[in-house]
Amino acid sequence: MRNIDVCLSSEGTEVILATSSDEKHPPENIIDGNPETFWTTTGMFPQEFIICFHKHVRIERLLIQSYFVRTLRIEKSTSKEPVDFEQWIERDLVHTEGQLQNEEIMVHDGHATYLRFIIVSAFDHFASVHSVSAEGIAVSNLS
Repeated sequence: MRNIDVCLSSEGTEVILATSSDEKHPPENIIDGNPETFWTTTGMFPQEFIICFHKHVRIERLLIQSYFVRTLRIEKSTSKEPVDFEQWIERDLVHTEGQLQNEEIMVHDGHATYLRFIIVSAFDHFASVHSVSAEGIAVSNLS
């Protein structure tokens, strides 16, 4: 079985929670596959969003495109509901003046049904997430 981007809305994935929302830049933009769209925070940190795969997936590589994110924590859950998250990854990102931050993370133990992304801190009052890509495979349906 070959890897696909299991994080795309076209694969049935949804953003089920976001701590802030701007009608021009909603959280769904993170997983729409369009590089021109993004989700923006509305100040104050931490900010977070939760992605639901609606199935069990195994992730091998994450790619996060963002702007002004300083510290990013990623938690995962294998539950049927968005509970029992465990800390998985935490990264300090490099500030890239005038261009997107492209953070590629090769992962281990990447089994999940939900991912929680927490922007712990930022380089400015606002931050944006342009896309989250999760290369992997669907392992099984939730039953």
